[in-house]
Amino acid sequence: MTRNVGIVGGGHTKWGTREASYKDLIQEAGKATFDDTPNVGPEDVEGLFVGSVQPERFAFQTHVAPMVAELLGIDVDSMIARTELACASGQAALRYAWLAIAAGQLDTALVLGVEKMNLPREYAPEAQASMANVMDREFDGVNGFNAPPYFAMIAQRHMHEYDTTREQLAQVAAKNKTHAASNAFAQFQSEVSVDEVIDSFELSPPLCLYDCSGVTDGAAGLILMSEEKAREVSDEAAWITGSGQACFSGNSINNLPSMSAWPQATTAAEQAYDQAGIDDPLEELDVAEVHDCFSISEIVEYEDLGWVEKGEGGKFIEDGRSELDGDIAVNPRGGLLGCGHPLGATGVSQALEVFNQFRGTVESDRQVPAPETGLIHNLSGSASVHSVMTLSRERP
Repeated sequence: MTRNVGIVGGGHTKWGTREASYKDLIQEAGKATFDDTPNVGPEDVEGLFVGSVQPERFAFQTHVAPMVAELLGIDVDSMIARTELACASGQAALRYAWLAIAAGQLDTALVLGVEKMNLPREYAPEAQASMANVMDREFDGVNGFNAPPYFAMIAQRHMHEYDTTREQLAQVAAKNKTHAASNAFAQFQSEVSVDEVIDSFELSPPLCLYDCSGVTDGAAGLILMSEEKAREVSDEAAWITGSGQACFSGNSINNLPSMSAWPQATTAAEQAYDQAGIDDPLEELDVAEVHDCFSISEIVEYEDLGWVEKGEGGKFIEDGRSELDGDIAVNPRGGLLGCGHPLGATGVSQALEVFNQFRGTVESDRQVPAPETGLIHNLSGSASVHSVMTLSRERP
């Protein structure tokens, strides 16, 4: 038996370099989530799913899901778990909660993503070394591969094969950082021009500082409910209509199927579209939160999520088709480039943004005109895993 599942509330901490501890962030997000859902309290939660990537190294704490329950006053009587899938950990937690409710295992779940990535100076090398762990440390790490050089190689190859320009990459960063300037929760809150992106500090050519997402502390939470329960507490929900996931290699870069395309994203998107009954995503999706960890990522995703033909992603941003009033409004909260990227919380925040867009509670400067359908997308590791979820304002 499959049941409809809706997001009925959610909350957010401020993201950035925070003095707050890992525990503080959990409590801030938990309080904000329950405050946003006044008819639901900790006593109503049957299942708890926590997205957190490397708390053992960032927060020096393991077994964190029971700790979240303790901090938020939740007695879990059905299901509890921490999910770890690198940058897609938050969406993985959301997916498991959705599946548990859809399968009838529980009616109400809390999904919480949290990360404390900025450590005191004496622990900074630990944090930086930890980021290399999401790739194959023995094969890629020893050769200097971590995220910036890997995504720089993606950008170089895409530019070589499809004449993607440096200016098109910068347009992605400028768009998303400008959206973030109107987002009260975002890490970066200043509008940035294309020229400022290009002139920022060069990290790994062609990528500069403003082409890269930040190191971020933050948390976000969601309340999910079965349709029957959701109708008891709220007239508004973001209904989950489809989900897909694919992995075509492990962690090692040399085993990836391509350096300019992510067929895993295409497969995951097709799975989600099929479940949601979406035949033409470009026509049927209104808003999308995609994984722009680097500016090139969003351009590749335009293509591999099935919105345009391969090689046309640069033109898609250049023509303004991903602006708020474009074909699909992409990353109105500011994306990872503007909002920040606390790894385990990102997917949760993306889903919360789509829900808030549906109910019209975001800042007016970044409100998408009357959205009815949405999508969230995450990649993880060396982009070897892609996760996609579709949502609708109307009940399926």
